[in-house]
Amino acid sequence: MLEIGIFSLGYAEAEDLDRHVVNDRVKGLVTLARRAEQAGFDTFALGEYHHPPFVLSSPAVVLGAIAAVTTTLRLTTSVSLITVNDPVKLAEDFSTVQHLSDGRLSIMFGRGISTDIYRWWGLAGEDTVAIAAEKNELFRRLWTERKLHWSGKYRAPLEDFTLTPQPLTAELPEIWQTSIRTKELVEQTARDADGFFANYVHFSAAQAAPHVHYFRERFEAHGHGAAGDAPVGSGAAVYVRRNSQDALREYRDRGIDLSTWPTKYDSLEHAVRESALTVGSPAQVLDKIATFQEAYGGYRRQLFSIDGRGGDIDRSIEQIELIGEHVVPELRKAYS
Repeated sequence: MLEIGIFSLGYAEAEDLDRHVVNDRVKGLVTLARRAEQAGFDTFALGEYHHPPFVLSSPAVVLGAIAAVTTTLRLTTSVSLITVNDPVKLAEDFSTVQHLSDGRLSIMFGRGISTDIYRWWGLAGEDTVAIAAEKNELFRRLWTERKLHWSGKYRAPLEDFTLTPQPLTAELPEIWQTSIRTKELVEQTARDADGFFANYVHFSAAQAAPHVHYFRERFEAHGHGAAGDAPVGSGAAVYVRRNSQDALREYRDRGIDLSTWPTKYDSLEHAVRESALTVGSPAQVLDKIATFQEAYGGYRRQLFSIDGRGGDIDRSIEQIELIGEHVVPELRKAYS
């Protein structure tokens, strides 16, 4: 069964970042989650970002608010930065969200795409693979062990430590690792049987697929099952209208500079043709997802980013409703 959801990084227009706009944007994420649940989505994901024009540096706090106004929606991070956060605080925050949501929690960890933030935490970029590995291991032990004794290289030791609050479940929540591009972290993800969320929004299926297939190989090598059964997900940025001409015109009016993307595209049409961005009709979204499903060998989690630059809450709600009505049912038929 394909899990279908919405993800957001809490983008806001840079020229409008006064306190009232930020207040509306943060509260608007809760509204979007409620509408996503009403529209039939399975999951709502929030990503961690630490500088303008983003307003979402504490996704667990917002997920707690969403837990209070939803009943069926699975709550997750689209990325929680395992590198810059203390695993103890992460485990405490997510244990709290697990209680508030009655267990509707999963987590996606990653190193982040903005390496310039590492200096704010006194981290060297070349150390982040080792840091991520150590902190992932500690997070797991915090969740599953009481009176923990632990020591490592990148954090003070823990003596006789018990997580507070104790999680709702003794078992770990579902954990995913996102946008992995280093073999060391692929190996860790496969060894731990975590999910691999291929959130390569700016890249083509051909660029991203080798990372996914290597993960599948290592998942099988670690004895967790067949490569084809490895948990894989994919992210896509979309802007949908009933016809592609309206979608292209409105998206182009946002003035997004494609030359700033990691992979450079010479036009919007080029980006839509090659990358995980789709601007067009519901049928074109379905075609793009089919392309990535084929390239990755099938996958089980599909998240859509619908509230990027130039969007407002009303437009984002329209996107949720259009995708919920015209895309989600067809995805369920195709990939159930």
